Amino acid sequence: MKIGLALACFVLSCVFPATAGARAAQRVEPTDPRSWAPIDPARLSSITRTLASDAFEGRGPGTAGEDKAVAYLTEQFRRLGLVPGGPDGHWTETVPLIHTQIDPAGKASIAVAGGTFALAFPADLYLNTVRETDRARIAEAPIVFVGYGVAAPERGWDDFKGVDLKGKIALFLVNDPDFEASAGEPAYGRFGGRAMTYYGRWTYKYEEAARRGAIGAIIVHESDGAGYGWNTVKAPGGENYNIRLRPGARQPVLLQGWMQRPVAVDLFRRAGLDFESAKRQARTPGFRPIDLKATFSADFGVKTVQVESHNVLARIPGRRHPDETIMFAGHWDAYGLGTPDARGKTIRRGAADDALGLAGVLEIARAFKAGPPPDRTIVFAAWTAEERGLLGSEYDSANPIYPMEKMVANITIDTPQTAGPSRDVILIGKGQSDLEARMARLAALQGRTITPDAHPERGLFYRADHFSAARRGVPVLLLMALGGGPDLVAGGREAGDRWVSDFTARCYHQTCDEWRPDWDLRGAAQDVALAYRVGRELAFSRDWPRLSASSEFRPVREKSEAARR
Repeated sequence: MKIGLALACFVLSCVFPATAGARAAQRVEPTDPRSWAPIDPARLSSITRTLASDAFEGRGPGTAGEDKAVAYLTEQFRRLGLVPGGPDGHWTETVPLIHTQIDPAGKASIAVAGGTFALAFPADLYLNTVRETDRARIAEAPIVFVGYGVAAPERGWDDFKGVDLKGKIALFLVNDPDFEASAGEPAYGRFGGRAMTYYGRWTYKYEEAARRGAIGAIIVHESDGAGYGWNTVKAPGGENYNIRLRPGARQPVLLQGWMQRPVAVDLFRRAGLDFESAKRQARTPGFRPIDLKATFSADFGVKTVQVESHNVLARIPGRRHPDETIMFAGHWDAYGLGTPDARGKTIRRGAADDALGLAGVLEIARAFKAGPPPDRTIVFAAWTAEERGLLGSEYDSANPIYPMEKMVANITIDTPQTAGPSRDVILIGKGQSDLEARMARLAALQGRTITPDAHPERGLFYRADHFSAARRGVPVLLLMALGGGPDLVAGGREAGDRWVSDFTARCYHQTCDEWRPDWDLRGAAQDVALAYRVGRELAFSRDWPRLSASSEFRPVREKSEAARR
């Protein structure tokens, strides 16, 4: 994509203050707000085009596409003049994974009220496994409806009430108890209103089922509560990844997945119950698990392969405080090769999600190298297996190369928008830390404002790699356009909403998330420049951003306060 003179001038007006030209002759210190990064939309486009090309085969972990993505990113960091940021002076960090693929020809059924009905995969039921096994067989396991499946003593909530789930199927509602609650209901507000808490995430539900001995965990899919449609649920085609467990570690459930809402409604009806009435009960703290007097059976062959995947890490060493780090990150993985879609295409390229985010990370690295060495170390990370449960970032955070207590901030870029310059930037996870006020102040220098996530019920704050650091107390920012339509210069909020709706409905994790020559990446350049500027201020300061009193992760951060004095 070539940029004409007029477009180049407009881009510079987006990422520099309006008076930058008049001040060009002045000395601009690293801490001066007038110092901005000249983020180039053409380079963002070029990098994305490469990573989302046929040669990278959708960048699936453990595939030839991974090898090419890791080699490409390593070479880009090397050319920029960064040094290896992985363990023992390497560019990469090995992440031991297992890759599982269930046989879609397997069978599943439910027996209830004297009859048995089959469940079609993936039309009625979507399943996968993250166990190292060659067969996932469940025979007549009792199904227990556990509501939202929340155990939150700090909120006075326990959906389980001591029920024995060993060897059973835990059937969950999507999201958390406040999602469909209204003011006046007894428990309204305990989970922050419609804004999803971590208790609403599928990862929490599967983990809680395993902790309680269940053999399977199934969530009833409803698009509003999940934040995406059934096409996104079934996109992986029965495959999954997990971090390889150490000997003796607790095993995950044997089968996990989702059930279409009409199937759940029919199951409750056959059991002599009303699904909507059960949902209303589940919104009360007095809810008790319901034995549906039904059993679940399944038999799926499983192909399991051990995979050595890799995170790519680079750094710019700090000259004064090298043990204090600011991290910029995105994920290199997408969904790889799948079955042909309606267009006959098989490569799920992950262009916006998240090749474009990584292009932003590389551009930030370029901007830092063009300036004076930072006082604090800047780390750049490209994670593996984000799409499979934030596995690369989670592995790194559980085995940190850079200690969490000395990490100043994590700034993650995931799925920037491609629809042109905007008057605002979307804030995901409002109320987490004072990094938000810093971002708002710097956005104002771009002539922009901050708009909180319009759909906090979708839980985007818990669905990107920054969360692996956030849950360990690190102040974070996530720049992601999917939290609500940006206020586009051309078309306003309505046009931004159309972009988000179209991408989410058609292209999210699908083959049509592909590079396009008509993308307008000036808005993405604005956001990347803003991310850079936040990190730059921190890199030349002694500031330690603080978590808000409302953040569920503040107690974790406070435990390491002495390390930052």
